[in-house]
Amino acid sequence: MANTDDPIAREAALARAERRVLGIQTKLHRWAREESHRTFGDLYNLVADPAFLHVAWDRVRNNKGARTAGVDGRSAQYIEAVVGVEVFLDGLRTVLKDRSFRPLPVRERMIPKPGGKTRRLGIATITDRVVQASLKLVLEPIFEADFLPCSYGFRPNRRTHDAVAEVRFFTSKSYEWIVEGDIKACFDEISHPALMDRVRARIADKRVLALVKAFLKAGILADDGSLQDTSTGTPQGSILSPLLSNVALSVLDEHIAAAPGGPGSTEWRRRVRRREGQPNYRLARYADDWCLLVAGTQHDAEVLRNEIAGVLATMGLRLSAEKTLITHIDKGLDFLGWRIQRHRKPGTDRYYVYTYPAKKALRAITAKIKTVCRTTNTNQPLSVLLHRLNPVLRGWCMHFRPGVSSATFGYLASITWWQVWAWLRRKHRKSSWKELRRRYCGGGWWPDSDKGRLLHTGSIATTRYRYRGANIPTPWTATT
Repeated sequence: MANTDDPIAREAALARAERRVLGIQTKLHRWAREESHRTFGDLYNLVADPAFLHVAWDRVRNNKGARTAGVDGRSAQYIEAVVGVEVFLDGLRTVLKDRSFRPLPVRERMIPKPGGKTRRLGIATITDRVVQASLKLVLEPIFEADFLPCSYGFRPNRRTHDAVAEVRFFTSKSYEWIVEGDIKACFDEISHPALMDRVRARIADKRVLALVKAFLKAGILADDGSLQDTSTGTPQGSILSPLLSNVALSVLDEHIAAAPGGPGSTEWRRRVRRREGQPNYRLARYADDWCLLVAGTQHDAEVLRNEIAGVLATMGLRLSAEKTLITHIDKGLDFLGWRIQRHRKPGTDRYYVYTYPAKKALRAITAKIKTVCRTTNTNQPLSVLLHRLNPVLRGWCMHFRPGVSSATFGYLASITWWQVWAWLRRKHRKSSWKELRRRYCGGGWWPDSDKGRLLHTGSIATTRYRYRGANIPTPWTATT
């Protein structure tokens, strides 16, 4: 890393580091793809490589969580202002090279969930985050060569829309029964021995394996100051956790892909199975949220659900009996914030599978709009409220734009309009509607200010998200 305060020189140094990292990642990915049984040794030196640490620091520094400190009380801003980035990275490389590096326990933060429940978030120190980011830069291209197309969560160039599009695509065919999977405390219960066995299938460098295990066993510093051991699971919030959870859950992907009637079956074989009354099935998984799509009967879906429970048990995981449901596409399901259901197209006798925002997602955005309007002081001008509201509305609508969302967007526009008008009425309690319209709407009805207009979500056009299937490139195949 260049030891200079010149921002242009810093950007040039980062660009050189990124090119070196991308080149090495491309080679690792190509070798892993060409030799499915190859194990990789001598990777530890890459974790401690200055270019990898530089890129890892940049990703940690530009993450929103960089402002949050771990158990050592140091944030990224503290390291920049007091320690110095060059000194920090040089010292980190030294302790990695002499193998004296030891991760510290993560700091516990309980995050509220719907229904009054909470989930545990583990906040690692900045030092541990940089090492984890560098380790991920090394491991991810190798394991990406093994991950199957049905997995979409926390993988490069993949998003929730791809998983939803896959469910829509196959339920539009003959895959009408769906097993909606719910894994109990997935990130907390993954078996460490089973996970490390899957990591060892690709990684032969004992120093890297020891580093991965050290992060798994680092422990949790609870709010009451007690230190808790981590004998199972990967801490949520960890940079390395999504990759390791995908390594663990890929056991489900591989089982479904290899089973008769799965994606690995030929079209001719699937037709034979249907004529014989046997089911075919597909899996769509986003991290620990998954749907098994079954072309068969409800009984077939129940049998497959029990079979999957046995597969997950090998990784120390359990299905939630209450939340793992079997649903027909005509009744619909909620998946990743979307409602997926087959309806009759108005004015015709033909049926299609539609995707649109789920009621839970709509309740969440309306609650957020109300919170913004209630927490914005009425002493502020209208432009301040619109400056807070518009990014929230725009982000939500852009996410749900690829669907049948026009009616929802219109409803959201109505809710927002009423909330903004309620805010204006509180701001000017003695003013009439006519006076408020003249002052804030130019005589019309839609709130406006000198610095911007309230986003009208009902005017946002919807689009169609095309199913990409297995044709999703990785950052490394695109450069080969």
